[in-house]
Formats: sequence, C-alpha cells, structure tokens
Amino acid sequence: MNNVYITKVAAFLPNEPVGNDQIEDVLGMIGGVKSRAKKIVLKSNGIKTRYYVLDPKTRKPLFTNASLTARAIRSLEDETFSLDQIGCLACGTTSPDHLMPNHALMTQGELGLQACEVIATSGICLSGITAMKYAYMTIASGEHTHAVSSGSEISSMWMRSEMFKSESLESRNLEKHPEVAFGKDFLRWMLSDGAGCTLLQNIPNPQGLSLKIEWMDILSYAGEMPACMVSGALRGEDGVYQPWRELDPSLWLEKTVFAVEQDVKLLNENIIHYTVEKPLEEIVKKRNLKVETIDYFLPHYSSEYFRDKVALGLEKIGFAIPSEKWFTNLPRKGNTGSASMYIMLEELFNSGKLNIGEKILCYIPESGRFSTAFMLLEVV
Repeated sequence: MNNVYITKVAAFLPNEPVGNDQIEDVLGMIGGVKSRAKKIVLKSNGIKTRYYVLDPKTRKPLFTNASLTARAIRSLEDETFSLDQIGCLACGTTSPDHLMPNHALMTQGELGLQACEVIATSGICLSGITAMKYAYMTIASGEHTHAVSSGSEISSMWMRSEMFKSESLESRNLEKHPEVAFGKDFLRWMLSDGAGCTLLQNIPNPQGLSLKIEWMDILSYAGEMPACMVSGALRGEDGVYQPWRELDPSLWLEKTVFAVEQDVKLLNENIIHYTVEKPLEEIVKKRNLKVETIDYFLPHYSSEYFRDKVALGLEKIGFAIPSEKWFTNLPRKGNTGSASMYIMLEELFNSGKLNIGEKILCYIPESGRFSTAFMLLEVV
C-alpha cells in the first residue's frame, strides 16, 4: 500500500462571526419568546462566536451546503495543484441540500469538475472523517494520486425558529444540571455552519509540510446501542422511532419532526465510554500507541462541558494527555459537526507551529448511535 499524505488543508466559514448576544437575531425566537436556556447552555459550552449561512438582516441563506463546500475546495488550488487533478472527491455532511442527488455530486457540479470518482458519506459528525477514510483508501490502494475529502454543515437552516413548535422547550433545574437543557432547544445554541477539506496525495508536498496519515480507525457500536441523536423521525411512547415518510405530512411541522433531537440521559451515560474509553483502549493495544509520543491532541467535542469528561475517560484507561497538548478552536469557530476536525486541522496546519516529526492524535465522536474515530498523523 502507498503512503498517504495530507498536503493541503482549507476551510471556509460563511459571513461574519455571530456573537452570543446575536444568535436569536439570526435564528429567530421560538414563539416570539427569548430562550431561558440559552445563557445556561452558552455558559456550559464555552462557545463565544460561530458562523451561519443566514443573512443576519434578512435571515435568508446566502450559501447552500454545496456552494459552501465548493468555496473551501477552491481555496486548495494554487500553482502546485489544479482541481482538474482530482481523481476522487469524497464529501461528508449531516445536512445535505437535497435528499437526492447526493451532496458530493452537487458539490462536483458547483465546482464544474471534470469526470472523476465521487462519493458522499452520510451520518453526523463522523461523515467528514468517513469521507476522508474513503479518499485515503483510494490513494493507499494506488487507484488515484490526488483525492479531496470534505466535511461541511449548514445546521442553521434546521435551527431557525420557523422549524419549531411555539410551546417552550425549556427544562427545569438548568443551573444545577446544565446537561438537561439538551434536546431541540439546546442544540440551537450548539451547532453552526462551516466547511473544511483536505488534499490527499501519495507523495508529500515538496514545498512545505505535510501530514502523513499513519492510520485511521473508525468504530461503530450501533449493534449494541440505541439511537441517541435523531432527525426526520418521531419517537413513540415505546421508544421506537417512526420514519418521516410514514407520518402524515401535517405532523412534520406540528411535531418538529425534522428538528435535531438529543436523548440527553442516554448521551451522558454512554458517550465517554463508547467514544473514548472502550475504543481507544482497543486501539492503543492494536496500534501499540504510546501517550508520550503524542504532541497534539485534537478532540472534537461539542461543548467545553465535555472537556473534563474526555480527560477523565483518557485517564481511566491510562492514556492521560496533558492539557497543554490539547488543541481546539471551538470557542471561536463553533461546533460545525462533520467539518469541525477539518477546521481544527486547517488552523493548526497553517499556524506555523508544527515541526517535523511531531504526531497529532485526532478524536471524532458521534452520538447518533455511538460511533467514534481516531486518527494519527505525523508532520513530515
């Protein structure tokens, strides 16, 4: 198998950053009433600014997911690389513009790319890294010499007040238990928009640093865990989800079927065990991974609330990573789901801080039905 190198990383964040006091001006107020949960949630998640495709004045979208992704991919192009060299385009997202055609095809169309292999990966936060894994395999197998992968989200289109019922979605005891503010209203203050991408090649960049992909491990525990984050379904009293296509269309808005909803209790009881402790303990043995060799740890957590919980999970399995090695831009760039790891990598890769030989461990969890990914990169 060929070695695979990330030779370029790019990101695109739409419009101007939106501060905490501006969110409801852009997303709107549910039932015309300001959220009582917002301040508690924002204090817990630590996000100060984020980006939306929505025009802050008209509240209309200025970008589609495909155009947002295309903006990021176009910025990969320079005197050393042309988009015409792309042999494989792999795009992941939670929030495609259409049910069909798929997001990757729409992005290819937006870019006007010549014929190439194109694949879309669906899911939630992992969809961006599964796209990268596919691109990685095409290079490793020798099928292609240049592949581009991406992760992107336009979550704001789902979080507009028009998408929600008028009754309050607030929870009790928010000061004592900030996690109970999860659910539909909670996620309005958590998710935001953005796109990121990587260029993968079978040789390193001769004119600068590259990131050699040592390995990528993706594990799903859906075979033993129920769904935790859902959109497009209605949960019955028996806990079984009924797909949107089986529901009367009048219920789609009445029951906010397409809003993203989180099972908070299930999340808090299982997220660290199934995305940190159990998988990483197996990976450490499989890969003979040593904590002292890690120079940077890039965790994609949705909220600063989970930072200490991730640290405790690492400590529990004997893989405690010192806090000074952690790198995140969540407070400044928000939680962009499948794009988050790309947006973190872009900032670190282009920061001028990396040195040859350093190793970067990336962690991407997904609470959809409890999946996780770890990736080890070496600066070359």
